[in-house]
Amino acid sequence: MGDMSNSDFYTKNQRKESSHAAVFGCSLMELRSLMELRSTEALVKIQEDYGDVEGLCKRLKTSPTEGLAGSPPDLEKRRELFGKNLIPPKKPKTFLQLVWEALQDVTLIILEVAALISLGLSFYHPPGETSREGDSNPRKQDGAAAMEMQPLKSAEGGETEEKERKKPSAPKKEKSVLQGKLTKLAVQIGKAGLLMSAITVIILVLYFAIDNFVLQKQQWLPECTPIYIQYFVKFFIIGVTVLVVAVPEGLPLAVTISLAYSVKKMMKDNNLVRHLDACETMGNATAICSDKTGTLTTNRMTAVQCFVGDVHYKEIPEPQVLPPKSLDLLVHSISINSAYTSKILPADKEGGLPKQVGNKTECGLLGLVLDLKRDYQPVRNQIPEEKLYKVYTFNSVRKSMSTVVKMPDGSFRMYSKGASEIVLKKCGKILSEVGEPRVFRPRDKDEMVKKVIEPMACDGLRTICVAYRDFPANPEPNWDDESNILSDLVAICVVGIEDPVRPEVPDAIQRCQRAGITVRMVTGDNINTARAIAIKCGIIHPGEDFLCIDGKEFNRRIRNEKGEVEQERIDKVWPKLRVLARSSPTDKHTLVKGIIDSTMVDQRQVVAVTGDGTNDGPALKKADVGFAMGIAGTDVAKEASDIILTDDNFSSIVKAVMWGRNVYDSISKFLQFQLTVNVVAVIVAFTGACVTQDSPLKAVQMLWVNLIMDTFASLALATEPPTLSLLKRRPYGRNKPLISSTMTKNICGHAIYQLVIIFTLLFVGEKIFDIDSGRNAPLHSPPSEHYTIIFNTFVMMQLFNEINARKIHGERNVFEGIFGNPIFCSIVFGTFAVQIVIVQFGGKPFSCTPLDTEKWMWCVFLGMGELLWGQLISTVPNSRLRFLRRAGQLSQKDELPEEDMNEDNEEIDHAERELRRGQILWFRGLNRIQTQIRVVNAFRSSLYEGLEKPDSRTSIHNFMTHPEFRIEDSTPNIPLIDDTDDDSSRRNRANRKPPGSQPTSPNKNNNAISGGINLSLAPSKSAALSSPASPLHSLETSL
Repeated sequence: MGDMSNSDFYTKNQRKESSHAAVFGCSLMELRSLMELRSTEALVKIQEDYGDVEGLCKRLKTSPTEGLAGSPPDLEKRRELFGKNLIPPKKPKTFLQLVWEALQDVTLIILEVAALISLGLSFYHPPGETSREGDSNPRKQDGAAAMEMQPLKSAEGGETEEKERKKPSAPKKEKSVLQGKLTKLAVQIGKAGLLMSAITVIILVLYFAIDNFVLQKQQWLPECTPIYIQYFVKFFIIGVTVLVVAVPEGLPLAVTISLAYSVKKMMKDNNLVRHLDACETMGNATAICSDKTGTLTTNRMTAVQCFVGDVHYKEIPEPQVLPPKSLDLLVHSISINSAYTSKILPADKEGGLPKQVGNKTECGLLGLVLDLKRDYQPVRNQIPEEKLYKVYTFNSVRKSMSTVVKMPDGSFRMYSKGASEIVLKKCGKILSEVGEPRVFRPRDKDEMVKKVIEPMACDGLRTICVAYRDFPANPEPNWDDESNILSDLVAICVVGIEDPVRPEVPDAIQRCQRAGITVRMVTGDNINTARAIAIKCGIIHPGEDFLCIDGKEFNRRIRNEKGEVEQERIDKVWPKLRVLARSSPTDKHTLVKGIIDSTMVDQRQVVAVTGDGTNDGPALKKADVGFAMGIAGTDVAKEASDIILTDDNFSSIVKAVMWGRNVYDSISKFLQFQLTVNVVAVIVAFTGACVTQDSPLKAVQMLWVNLIMDTFASLALATEPPTLSLLKRRPYGRNKPLISSTMTKNICGHAIYQLVIIFTLLFVGEKIFDIDSGRNAPLHSPPSEHYTIIFNTFVMMQLFNEINARKIHGERNVFEGIFGNPIFCSIVFGTFAVQIVIVQFGGKPFSCTPLDTEKWMWCVFLGMGELLWGQLISTVPNSRLRFLRRAGQLSQKDELPEEDMNEDNEEIDHAERELRRGQILWFRGLNRIQTQIRVVNAFRSSLYEGLEKPDSRTSIHNFMTHPEFRIEDSTPNIPLIDDTDDDSSRRNRANRKPPGSQPTSPNKNNNAISGGINLSLAPSKSAALSSPASPLHSLETSL
């Protein structure tokens, strides 16, 4: 039977394959095998089986330029034969898997253990008990069992948190800063609660034993053993109750609500969050490495200047002014040597700007063709894409694109375009004023750089050089010999393309800087263009000590003689680096890794990175938060990112910072509120159990209080909207305590107020209100007004303290913006209304008796006292309250264990790290940091003297030792932009003036040898030349 089934299967497959071949002349298996081949093998296979690419397209009945015809019957037939064109989704986790993951939370584990113990004890009924004990103990057990139902609620919240956090496909290598601090805080509170519960049990047992066997001198009778055991069980359940009250089981729910709320709101601010914890991590960001094009700029390229026929036109000239031959070559070069998908389309609205489709730089060049009263489409129609003979595509190494076409006489012509300083190096001739090639000497190149390219770049323009070269038909050139093919070019023109800075970016960057976040520009543009844009954006300012370098200089500074990156060298560069120009994706990854791995500062840097290309994937993965461009970004970049900017705008990153900080503050607000309730509830339960053998707050009442401080408080405080004041302080940092000194002061201060009120009401309340005492009431007695007032006053104090908890930085106006959060207002008023119902109509289930208006007014008045007391607490200086400041703090040892250096590590649980601290190797201690600081200071004082003599320390960046990173430039030294900068820097450094001086012309790279740039430098003719022994002397060139 099996053989028959297999034969049927193969027969069906063969029929399907023959159907493919009959309809399209190419089977699915043939296409699969073709896709498995690479490079030359694939090309040979296509030539052998189909003749060429066009032959394969004919068999598949498609066009290499237009694609499929798009008729529904044809598409349906293709789906039937070849299958749907989509990636199958990953198998989701089952419900039980999600529940199991949720149960791993430390807080829930503590509660689960307490629930199991209490559940087991609730089934214990010792024989021979008296009616008194038989009546009383079940009541206690029921109360404890009811209280132990809290984990079910919290587990549900924890499950939601885990479900949301586990949805993204890519696992994070480490829990976020806030998660680590919360987990550690939960462990600390759990230990404290366990200690308190143990003390409670010990005191109750000792009190019982001393009272019965010492003071009353009773004997331990065997027949009374079950009764004694029942008492001990009751004491144990009370201890478990104290533990449950102490554990902040609402934390997972608060985190989930805050993150989910923030993520939803961030969508409206053009931030699509892929990893939930990235939202919170962004709030701790200390550095942002941003692209320029499209992020800081509008990404709408427009050609505004050009150099053609030995003339520099500051505006696009009329076509009749240009030499006809030069104009024809320019039009053909731009039209053909561009992706045919790049187009200029009519505006969507009348009077609007034409729509740019495809590569924006190419669209800027195509716009130049249209400005010259020519059309690129007829040229493309004459030479369609399939007739292009050879294409050298643009990449980050080549920095240029070249296209070869076959001329009618059989010869070949190659059109090239790319970064001006790169392409000009490869030009041996240039078109003259009459359109004829003339010799282009190094001296001419140097003059063009100084008089054309540098002025364009200093105006913030991207400079593109357009060139061509003719090849004979016989012998045909070796197209694989790229170094020879892309040489001896004839320069046609240099175009200056403008990409305006987004109007909202300068203000956004200023907010970042005010918030303690360093913004760095990492771009592929040349150094002068990048610096000019950085000045316009506000990344660099006159008079500041900063560093602007290109990728070549960056690699020279950070690599040793073997081409290996050394962390100590990076530490000398990144603190002052603000602009990295002409950089590759590898440079971006190296910079990000170097900043993250640096130990020269007290706090580990939290780095956010933007990227849009496939090659940006490693940098986006390495960063703490990776931002991919939603419009210009590739699928690979988006998959590697944590957040996708749907509008590609830098100002959206600032909004992400604001929301991230708001998440952190929202959790802190909730913590301040809940820990106050926890402290009071634990002390009241402990004192009541030890003094009166009963708790003033009954089990069901505690459930209601827990509901207030867990679910409702989470919703109210975790949904506070962010304000601009969040950007007026520096990041909290990984080592800052989760509970600040101000929060500690508020928690202790409000706990003292509440305890004084409760204990006053407990011990003298019956005298104050002239009512019967609720203490030592007989069993099954009706609820007393005395304990009802205590319960009602306690809830009122929590309600008003919830308003106090809205501010955690010592602000006095706790009502500011309260009506901007309707959820908060609804919960406060709703809780008050439910409390009225519970007190007036709750009866015996809630252990309440109705109160008259006067007593209600006193309860509300005592609750409102929290607001006045909060103002009094604000006047107490924090310097006097140093205790409990380290609660929830991540020490430096907790921060980056050695295993975290591997990017493929699974998520690290900070609770497990807490419990298995001896098994983890910690990195850098305080002494090492001090040593690093001394090294940096020595480096600054020696003016890079140590740059030429790197340490023999083993590199931690052995992942890139390719020869291309070794600075061995064998090409003729042409004094282009990146080569002339250092000479001017030394001249300017010798004439440094105070910040009030007028800045020099921005076409000079004022790189101080100390690693900084000062724009407030006056030009001087008495420039001191650098000595041949200078570390930067090797970059100088002579004419």
